Amino acid sequence: MKLKLYLLAAVLAFTFLSAEAQTYLASSNALIERVLPKQHHLFLTESIGTENGKDVFEIEGKNQKIILRGSSGVALASAFYHYLTEYAHCQITWNGTNLKLPAKLPIIETKVRRNTPYEYRYYLNYCTFNYSMSWWDWPRWEKEIDWMALHGINMPLAITGEEYTWYLLYKEMGFTDNDLKDFFTGPAYFSWFWMGNIDGWGGPLPLSWMKSHFELQKKILARQRSLGMKPVLPAFTGHVPAAFKKKFPNAKLKATNWTNGFADTYILDSEDPMFAVIGKKFLQKQTELLGTDHLYSADTFNENEPPSSDPDFLSKLSARVYDGMRQADPEAIWVMQGWLFYSDRKFWKEPQTEALLKAVPNDKMILLDLATEIEPVWKRTEGFYGKPWIWNMLHNFGGNTNLFGRMDVVATAPAEALNHPQSGKMKGIGLTMEGIEQNPVLYELMMANVWQSKPVNLDVWLPQFVLNRYGNKNQNALKAWNILRKTVYTVPADKYIRDGAESIIQARPTFDSLSRWAKTTLNYKQEDLLPAWDELIKAAPFCQNSEGFQYDVVDVTRQVLANFALPIQRKFVSAYRRKDLVAFKAESEKFLQLIDDMDKLLATRKDFMLGPWVADARAWGTNPEEKARYEMNAKDLITLWGDAKNPLNEYACRQWSGLLSDFYKPRWQLFFSGIQENLIHQKEFNLNTFNGDISAWEWKWVNQRKDYPTKPVGNPVNTAKEMHKKYRALIESYADKLN
Repeated sequence: MKLKLYLLAAVLAFTFLSAEAQTYLASSNALIERVLPKQHHLFLTESIGTENGKDVFEIEGKNQKIILRGSSGVALASAFYHYLTEYAHCQITWNGTNLKLPAKLPIIETKVRRNTPYEYRYYLNYCTFNYSMSWWDWPRWEKEIDWMALHGINMPLAITGEEYTWYLLYKEMGFTDNDLKDFFTGPAYFSWFWMGNIDGWGGPLPLSWMKSHFELQKKILARQRSLGMKPVLPAFTGHVPAAFKKKFPNAKLKATNWTNGFADTYILDSEDPMFAVIGKKFLQKQTELLGTDHLYSADTFNENEPPSSDPDFLSKLSARVYDGMRQADPEAIWVMQGWLFYSDRKFWKEPQTEALLKAVPNDKMILLDLATEIEPVWKRTEGFYGKPWIWNMLHNFGGNTNLFGRMDVVATAPAEALNHPQSGKMKGIGLTMEGIEQNPVLYELMMANVWQSKPVNLDVWLPQFVLNRYGNKNQNALKAWNILRKTVYTVPADKYIRDGAESIIQARPTFDSLSRWAKTTLNYKQEDLLPAWDELIKAAPFCQNSEGFQYDVVDVTRQVLANFALPIQRKFVSAYRRKDLVAFKAESEKFLQLIDDMDKLLATRKDFMLGPWVADARAWGTNPEEKARYEMNAKDLITLWGDAKNPLNEYACRQWSGLLSDFYKPRWQLFFSGIQENLIHQKEFNLNTFNGDISAWEWKWVNQRKDYPTKPVGNPVNTAKEMHKKYRALIESYADKLN
């Protein structure tokens, strides 16, 4: 009877709620049902008000039900996830989910209330949309939006389908399809097209893609807004088609080059009257099609220096960019990625930075300190000179595959900045990684900051993370994670290391131990990681049914083997220089066998497979020509990045099954066979000639048609144990010889 009365009261209360509250209650209920389809009825949701304009949630147990209250759909989803992690010991990550709730839900004896000190919880980087999201469909996006809400995100960058709005606007301005065919890039390169770095590469872009992704964007925005998120939409920064100079010969255009092997792009001068006209028209068209939350992303000089360092010039330019937004939307707020202040700090000294920022009213701009965990720009800009700003963890570059991160920094620095007397108007925290679906511990940890203003206590947090992930308290597993914390997840304060190391396997074959993008510099000693591997193998009998454990044991095994490639490479290089053919052949065969074994290991987890990436790309094609173009985009981005001579080769390299066996291994085989031939005939190996030949081979690989497995093969835990048995002593013996 009591439960019936409670439910009746809940129905009556719902009837008198605002339309907005009813929407987010319905949306959060649907999210809970997606996550727990069989137990969702055990959770009841209610609306409460914000606290000082910021989100709040409450959790309470009543009549064998869990009552969730929240000031938004995101707050309700966060309450739900707080219950799952803190009381039911569950976890939801990209790389492993544990939703094994007890038959009878743990009841909360005392009401829990949490409020966030952060008005904004930002998510995504332009690059994420390509390094991870290029081929996503609605089911994958739906899952990601759920993840955002569960982790407290309320301010996501939302730029999917942007090209269709531009297409419609340029058509209205009289541009033909022929004028635009060399403007839009292929689908894997939109991030750099949107930022004005490149035109046309990987295209031409079919209209079918533009229309399908415009429809996808409408679904994304509708779902995000229904949960109370405020998506950040794009604005005009001056990037125009090359045909612009023909159609408008008097326009003030500047040719600019990203210097990465691509053709010039064209930027319309902000002083040109058409700049404001186009900026206004674009936002009006976008608002007409997609609505607005008045937050607009615009980055005027992404890895391109302005034509002048004069502060007055920069100030006027910034004012004009903002004015273009304001004319279309008087409530417009400019959200600027602060990457330029990090990547080009030689240009952006204090006068230039202050001039660019101060030209815009303080309440009309939000700065993203894009890589705060690496270099906090707020500390050298007096908290961005009075502008509201957001503390972000960038962490991953290029979607690379490595165990890496600054765990102690992420646990403590956001709260320290929030409470720092010189931090100015710090209004939020966020995630700005270039690629996702890796190192889930770092992202769970970063978002643990959302609902507290004090540093996260890692000594308490990490054991609970392991318990939630594996479903039991295993001492070997916890020992492994404590070692991981002190090795891969610690960067010594005296070392400037931007991102994690790749394996020499992924480098274009070389005699060096370093490569421009496939970097091999570790933030720890290789041998110090081995005990973590040992402890995970010991934990296997107790944790092997956990999806998270299966991922982790493969990931740690992968990292150990990836690191081991470098000592072997040093051995065969030494043998070559001694002209020792027998030793060279022995070490090069070990190297190739290591690649085979890594490929076998990674094939056990979909997270580490090339096949789904290529298959998902081809699935978007509506005819054979489109499918081939998307396949080329997918393979090119993660290997050459551009054409055969592009200097960005390997920037977005991955340790994926299929890529190891079909791309990296054949390159090294060609390298080894060439060297052996030269050793036999007592000739010097010409690396320059080889590089020319191999780049042609790589370009052919990028453009060839091939299917790769899309389903995992083998048992991940058993395969990891097999690799441990085969390599553990061998790796230690190599370490002893090198020390």
